[in-house]
Amino acid sequence: MMVAGSILFGFYAAVAAVVMAMFGTGTSVLALLLVGSLAFVGFQYKFGKWMAIRSVGAEDMPEQSQGRYDYSRIHQSTEQLCREMDIEKPRLMVAEMGVPNAFAVGRKGSGTVVISKEIIQLLDHDELEGVIAHELSHIKNRDVVIMVLGQSIASMVGIIAQWAVILGGERNIGTYIFAMFVGTIAQMIVMIFVMAISRYREYVADEDAATYTRNPDAMARALEKISSGAQGREMKGEETVNALCIFGSSGSTLQKIFSTHPPTEKRIERLRSQTVGY
Repeated sequence: MMVAGSILFGFYAAVAAVVMAMFGTGTSVLALLLVGSLAFVGFQYKFGKWMAIRSVGAEDMPEQSQGRYDYSRIHQSTEQLCREMDIEKPRLMVAEMGVPNAFAVGRKGSGTVVISKEIIQLLDHDELEGVIAHELSHIKNRDVVIMVLGQSIASMVGIIAQWAVILGGERNIGTYIFAMFVGTIAQMIVMIFVMAISRYREYVADEDAATYTRNPDAMARALEKISSGAQGREMKGEETVNALCIFGSSGSTLQKIFSTHPPTEKRIERLRSQTVGY
């Protein structure tokens, strides 16, 4: 995470250097850049969290079990895992997503885990514990914050690249079109790096889940069932929460480069290799 943060800061410093070269090096410009950047990241973080929960129609998970849903046991398992991980218990929510899935938003001390009713019905309890531990790991390691920061910096890089072309060329339609193209390419380059971070953090969350549950095989089985259960089904709010979920599909080479999740078969293979020590 230190390396990831350092590289993201490097992108940010490059943006700051371009802005100061364009508009001057005064302290007021630098202060405005810093304040504006923080406000932009803060807005994306708060708005993204609200949109993710709203897009799937999530509701607070009851403390008591209801019918087919053993909610009380889920709360108990989450409390136990939080003690193991030394974090506060996040807000638990439940939603009908159309596919078996789960995702986490927020940060350590103020996180939310959303679990689909489909995944509760599909998985055995030890498998569901693995999924919950995976999401708690994202909260503990502040993965959501890093991803929002990375996406915000990518957006800023794209915007600055556009303005650099516009201010450095003639004011005509050709310049504006070229500026949009350059901005898109610049943002895409940063996003390739951000997506690589996301894929790596999925591996880390899988490993943490296996460690804290002491049952990597259950996590591997959960991924197999989730992958199979999601085939041919459309997820509610997919465009908003796909990057946050425990499972994400990837197809062609280009899709894999921009995918937020590594191939499920590779995740399962790594988890199976961990079973030796358990």
